[in-house]
Amino acid sequence: MSYLRGAAIVALGFILYSPVSMAAEAIGEAVRIRTEVRGASGPLAVKDPVYRDERILTSKSGLGQFVFRDGTKLAVGWGSSVVIDKFVFDDSNNLQKLSLRATKGTFRWVSGKSKSTAYEILTPAGTIGVRGTAFDFYVGGDGTTAVVLLNGEASFCGPGGCKQLTRRCDCVIANRNGNITDARRVNRRVLETLGNEAALPFLSGNQQLSGGLGWVGGGCSIRAALPIPPTQQERFTPPEKKQAPPQKPPPKPDKPEKPPPRPDKPEKPPPRPDKPEKPPRPEEPEKPPRPEEPEEPREPEKPRQEQDRPREGSRNNG
Repeated sequence: MSYLRGAAIVALGFILYSPVSMAAEAIGEAVRIRTEVRGASGPLAVKDPVYRDERILTSKSGLGQFVFRDGTKLAVGWGSSVVIDKFVFDDSNNLQKLSLRATKGTFRWVSGKSKSTAYEILTPAGTIGVRGTAFDFYVGGDGTTAVVLLNGEASFCGPGGCKQLTRRCDCVIANRNGNITDARRVNRRVLETLGNEAALPFLSGNQQLSGGLGWVGGGCSIRAALPIPPTQQERFTPPEKKQAPPQKPPPKPDKPEKPPPRPDKPEKPPPRPDKPEKPPRPEEPEKPPRPEEPEEPREPEKPRQEQDRPREGSRNNG
């Protein structure tokens, strides 16, 4: 009997403290996974459920997109860690509280159909207040946090007070010590201040999102944003990080003299002379007439004997 009781206690303890039971309440699902994204029970795939109190981790090139039960959308970029801390419904099945704890990484948030007071995002530097909003946020390894408003309104509150983000593409940066900048338009200098060129990959184009998470960042692209004048750059830098006094820019080199004018193009070459006519072929010399063959010499005629001479003893003599 005591053996059975002990076995039942061990089994109950396993059930109570196993990751599956602690995250037994499914609150959403994965809709897109790239490279490697892990949950409490291992690698996640598309359509896998996500649970309350579950930690989601992405690899250095990982990307996960999730949709929660109230329609809220969350993108988790590379090298990130976030815990779905609270997800509470009231008796009428309306979302009463959705709280995330972002430890590090880069994220995009688009609110669902619940009241704005139901949402809360906790970072090491402070809390992001949501007001029916879309925004990107980044949490560095030292806790430094940046928030970029994409739609609606948001606030950031830390030990040093609160800042409101009311204009599209507004950005604030805060650290653990309570220092927080004024809201200014986001641009590439923000990445220099954060010390990480990969801090806002959804705005710089280094990671592409799909569906409703992809289009909300239009118009706030870091590549399209205008640079901040140097006089305003200090407002993006935490006060305790003193910058070296700006150095005078080196003198501009003298402009090279104008290159000499190009020589006029030579006139068209004279026309080629006509090909000389072929000289007429010399007439062949007339062949000399062949000499006539000499006639064979005739034998000289023998002198005629005088026939009229009467022969001796002829009749006339008789």
